Amino acid sequence: MSSTTLRRALVRSLRRPPWSPEVWRDVRFIAAGMPMALPVWLAVTDPKLLFPVLAAVLVCVRPLTAVQRGRLRALRGVEVPPPRPSVGLRAWLLGLTWRQVLYHLVAGPLLAAGALAVLYAWAAAVVLVTVYAWIWLLPAGTELRADLAGQDILFTLGGVLLLAVLSVPGTQLARLEVWVARRLLGPDRAEALERRVEEIAESRAGLVDAVDAERRRIERDLHDGAQQRLTSLAMNLGLARRTLKDVPPAVMQVIVEAHEEAQAAIDELRDLVRGLHPAVLEDRGLDAALSGVAARAPLPVRLEVDLSEQIAPTVEAVAYFTVSEALTNVAKHARANRVDLSVRTADGRLRLVISDDGVGGADPTRGTGLTGLRKRAASVDGTLSVLSPLGGPTTITVELPCAL
Repeated sequence: MSSTTLRRALVRSLRRPPWSPEVWRDVRFIAAGMPMALPVWLAVTDPKLLFPVLAAVLVCVRPLTAVQRGRLRALRGVEVPPPRPSVGLRAWLLGLTWRQVLYHLVAGPLLAAGALAVLYAWAAAVVLVTVYAWIWLLPAGTELRADLAGQDILFTLGGVLLLAVLSVPGTQLARLEVWVARRLLGPDRAEALERRVEEIAESRAGLVDAVDAERRRIERDLHDGAQQRLTSLAMNLGLARRTLKDVPPAVMQVIVEAHEEAQAAIDELRDLVRGLHPAVLEDRGLDAALSGVAARAPLPVRLEVDLSEQIAPTVEAVAYFTVSEALTNVAKHARANRVDLSVRTADGRLRLVISDDGVGGADPTRGTGLTGLRKRAASVDGTLSVLSPLGGPTTITVELPCAL
């Protein structure tokens, strides 16, 4: 060991002295892994035990892995997620199990050998530091006692120095064990990415549901609160407009204007509430809600609905707003005379087909409303496709999952 390396080790050891709880936690951790490597060590020393030990490890891979995960969790606070269980012998042999076997037959015993070396060094350091205490237990007049009595200061200083630097290899070995266990006992990179994708999908579904629930709450509060108050105000102004006959014309003009403004505010608030979440969608379902959309459209809409499967409320809301925005886009840009709207469920999917006889040429890449429709469908893992040649017709096909 060079002087630079020794100095660096001393500096690191001063940050974590050997008596600190973190160091003892690392020592306990690496020591706890030694017993499980004992069968492999015995097989190495005695070739007759090689095949029995190999067979036992192959049979007990999962219990041994569970024990190692428990050790990591209890002594290091590290959670190593288990890989997905393999199905069948071929999958068991060719799947993730080979990495666990590699850990128990190779990595585990090598790490345990390192732990044994560290523990041996700790024991030697303790013996050297306590030389003053046990040297007098040797029989008087023995040559060993005389030799130790002459060099006890050097032994003690050497023991103190060894204790000072031993916190570094113990900590590094513990970190190495954690790193190896995560790579060999946990899921591989492909499975970790797959799990992450699943977690993101679940998180996105939860976010979509939360947004839909919040939108329903706002719609309910507006409908039951502000809209009712404005309706009451409009009724009172209308009553005053009809019954007060002897007021000055200027006052009556103010009442008339206030009544008309209240009526306009009610209409705007009603449209806003319907845009947040239509009450008919929750009360009577998607079929009735789309019938209302088709009836309010500024051009004729032929609606066909066949809903034979249960649809999640969030998906119903996405379908409703998708149809509403699509019909608005047709009325604004397509110069169409009619629209055919088909809504069907099959094989767990909700399929919306919106066709018009307009001029065509709709391009989702030009930043039109079709981009928003595609994003809305993608929020629930749906898809949107557009077929719109120049001269028409335009067909928008949306497929959404019935359940999230």
